[in-house]
Order: sequence, then C-alpha cells, then structure tokens
Amino acid sequence: MSSARADILAAIAATRAAAHPAMPNAAEITAQAWRLLDMVPGLRPDRVGADVVESFRARVTLPAIGATAEHVQSWAEMPDAVRRYLATHQLPASIALQPHPQLQSLDWQGVVTHPTIAVDEPVAVGLALGGVAETGSLIFHSGHDAPTLFAFLPVHHIVALETSRIWPWLEDYTAALATMPHPRNVNLVTGASGTTDIEGALVRGAHGPGFLHVVLIGERSGALTSDL
Repeated sequence: MSSARADILAAIAATRAAAHPAMPNAAEITAQAWRLLDMVPGLRPDRVGADVVESFRARVTLPAIGATAEHVQSWAEMPDAVRRYLATHQLPASIALQPHPQLQSLDWQGVVTHPTIAVDEPVAVGLALGGVAETGSLIFHSGHDAPTLFAFLPVHHIVALETSRIWPWLEDYTAALATMPHPRNVNLVTGASGTTDIEGALVRGAHGPGFLHVVLIGERSGALTSDL
C-alpha cells in the first residue's frame, strides 16, 4: 500500500473514531429500542376507537381500501353469507374453499366446493388468522391448511374473520407473533388489489383479487385490547 493511500485511510479511520468514540453494546441498543416502543402509544394516529371491531369495519370499507364487509353471529351463518354474495354479484355457485377444517366442516349445500385454486379463480373463500383495526388489514399465515395463493389468485375473495382475533394496532399483532408458531410466509392484505400506475387511473385486480369481502364472525363490538 502506498504511503499516500495509507495516510488517507488513517485519516478516515481517525475521523470515524472521533465521530463515534464509543459504539453502544447490544444491551444498550436493546434498551434504546424499548424506550422507542414506550413512545409509540403517544405517537399513534387517531384511527382506533374504543370499539375495535367497528374500527376495523369502518377502516376496511373505506373507498380507498375498496373492500366490503358484513357481520354474522356464528360460523354456521358463514355459508349463507357466501350464498348472498354470490347471488348479489350474479356469480356461479362454485367456490375454491380453503382446506381449513373450520371452513370444510360447514354446510355448503347448494354450493360446489373444491380445495384447489387456479389463476383468476372466480371465487375463493378463505379464513384470515386475524385483522388489524388500525389499517383494516387482514393477516394470513401460510400452512398446510392455509395455502398462500388463496389470498392472491381469485377475482373475488370472501374472507372469514373472527371478531375476537382483531388486534387494535399493528404493534399488538407483532407482539403476539412472538408467541405463535412461526409460519414460512406472512401476508398482510389491506383491501382489494389496486394500482394507479397507468395514467393515474385506478385499476382493481392488478396484483390480486379485484373484490374483497370480509365476513366478521362473532360479537359486534370489542374492547380496545386483545388477549391473543
């Protein structure tokens, strides 16, 4: 190495050492991160009210998000909700049904179901792991009974979501994630697929379902905290 180059590198090293005389260790970095997390509640936007279920429903049905939603009291009412949706949109009574035991055990009389999904599948019915009221997002964890493509290939995606599984804030979900079995794939889906890349015109279904319908199952109201 030439002496000029050595002098330049030494000067850079000296400048860096002066700017960072003592790099924090792992414990100090962790402590700083926790202090930042303690600040989060005071920095959150005013998006979630005392009723977390209604907050989610209001958010997911905003025009910018582009989804629709309805509420039923029990799982037994889920097939009827699907039949109503099919009739309203004049769709054939045939659905790709996510191979989850909770969905497979329901009475789908009058509707033809199949457990596999194809590209541009007209209608698929699935189950979300949970939701986030802050953003109106659905959470999908992949698994043997939750194929990832069910959230992306259908034109119409009808999703069951238990109201007891709605987290108020995104941080509540990420905190709960530490206690769950880790999936290979996690997707947060907020509304129907859309893009304005072409001439600023909104096009639905560009990168996923063009229509998203959420069926909320359970109590119609929920507290601001979640036990999940």
